[in-house]
Amino acid sequence: MPVAPQIGSAHRQNGSTTPSATGTTWTRTLWAEIAPIYDGIIAHPFITGLADGSLPGDVFAGYVAQDVHYLRAYARALAVVAAKAPGLSTTAMFARHAAEVFDVELQLHGELLPALGLSASDLDAVPVSPTTQAYTSYLLATAHAGGFADGLAAVLPCYWIYAEVGAALAERGSADPRYQQWIDSYGGDEFAATVAEVLELADRTGPGLAAADEAAARAHFVTTSRYEWMFFDAAYRREAWPV
Repeated sequence: MPVAPQIGSAHRQNGSTTPSATGTTWTRTLWAEIAPIYDGIIAHPFITGLADGSLPGDVFAGYVAQDVHYLRAYARALAVVAAKAPGLSTTAMFARHAAEVFDVELQLHGELLPALGLSASDLDAVPVSPTTQAYTSYLLATAHAGGFADGLAAVLPCYWIYAEVGAALAERGSADPRYQQWIDSYGGDEFAATVAEVLELADRTGPGLAAADEAAARAHFVTTSRYEWMFFDAAYRREAWPV
C-alpha cells in the first residue's frame, strides 16, 4: 500500500492520524479534550491483550459479535450524516463510507468468524449488549435530531480512535494471527487516509459554527469517545443484560 498523503491538518507520523502540532485546529482542540479517554483505551487490558496475545479468544469473539451489531447501526448513522451534508462531495464521501462498512469491515469479520469458531447464525443469536445498545442509540438519535456538525462530531471518534489504536498496535504487532489481522485492518495506510479525509472536513466545519453549536458538537464528540472506551470494556467484561 502507498503511504497515505498528508491531508489538511491531519497527517501520519509513525502511523498516527493525530493533528499536526503546529497551529491551532478544531481537531487539535477536540483531541485535547479526549486525550485522557484515549490514554485509558490504549492502556485497557482488552487492547494490551491484543498486542501480547493474552486476550482470551472468547472475549475477542464476543467483541466481534457486538461490533457487527454496532456497525449495522453505524452505517445507518453515516447515511443520515451524508443526507445532511452541506455539499455533494461530502454527501458522496459519507455515503461511500457507509457502503464500505459492509464491503470492508464486515468482510474482515467474515474472515475472522471461522477462526473464532463463529458462524453468521451464531452472530444473529448473540443479543445486543447494553453498551452496544446505548452507544448505537446515541449515535442514531444525534444524527437524526441534530444538524450536520452534531452528526459529524458523533461519528468521528469511531474513525479516529480506531486509527490511533491501530497505529499504536501496528508498532507492537501480535503473536496471535487473529489479532494481527484486526490490527492490520485499522493500522494500515488506507484506513488512515480515510480518517485524514474526515479530519480535514472537521477542521473546515468546526471554525464556522456558532459558539453554542460548536459546544454541542464538542460534547457529542466527547460522549461518543467515552462510549468507545465503554465498548472495549464491555467486551472485556463479557457484559450481558443483568435481568
